[in-house]
Amino acid sequence: MAFEFGPALLFCPADRPERFAKALGRADAVILDLEDAVAPADKETARRNLVEAAVPAERVIVRVNAPGTSDFASDLAALAETDFRTVMVAKAEDPAALDAFDERFSLITLCETARGVAAADRLAAHDRVVALMWGAEDLVASLGGTSSRDPGGRYRDVARYARARVLVEAGAHGKAAIDAVHIDLDDADGLAREAVDAAASGFLATACIHPNQVPVIRKAYRPDAATESWARAVLAAADGERGVFRFRGQMVDEPVLRHARSVMARAGS
Repeated sequence: MAFEFGPALLFCPADRPERFAKALGRADAVILDLEDAVAPADKETARRNLVEAAVPAERVIVRVNAPGTSDFASDLAALAETDFRTVMVAKAEDPAALDAFDERFSLITLCETARGVAAADRLAAHDRVVALMWGAEDLVASLGGTSSRDPGGRYRDVARYARARVLVEAGAHGKAAIDAVHIDLDDADGLAREAVDAAASGFLATACIHPNQVPVIRKAYRPDAATESWARAVLAAADGERGVFRFRGQMVDEPVLRHARSVMARAGS
């Protein structure tokens, strides 16, 4: 199993079926949400919409409610009536709870509580997990906090720690990492800055909550022309070198070449 989406993953409430096709047309994948985006009174309707959805399963992720809740069991029953096989598990904390899914499913664990972040290494080690995502707002709420960002709009230290831990644990287990949503819909510059950092740090995708955020994320993940040109040139130069070599005034060794390969992978080359 592998993570084959990205870089822009768009959440869509499962109780709004009229938006399914449009969301899928705008993003690299759509996350049909049975959890936070759906009011408790509308969850059964959302599950029925999921069963009746006429969208290609290969670009759909379904976010289910947290394990241990009555909604989780109902979500699994609805999933069994569909062809959707990539599931985002909200508020994941216990790897054993993931055994509710059989080998047909690929899982994305959403580490968005203190316990979930603390268990990121064990969640990443689960055989069915293909990616980890983190969430800032639920995390801070689970700690009794009131805001994930400081007055300047930057993540607080606890959020930055969670972001880094999820990325490192995902990478340590050969799994993908997905960056959290940027909830300020009017802050395109902030979203761009975070998405650029996410791509440079090793995240493979960023989740979003509005279609207008999709092009910002896509642009951030695609290397600019100068970076792509450098990567292409340094990889070409490496063909005639042995070990460490000098290229345009820079020492180049295997880590630098791996950076260049990552650039080319993001460029689609």
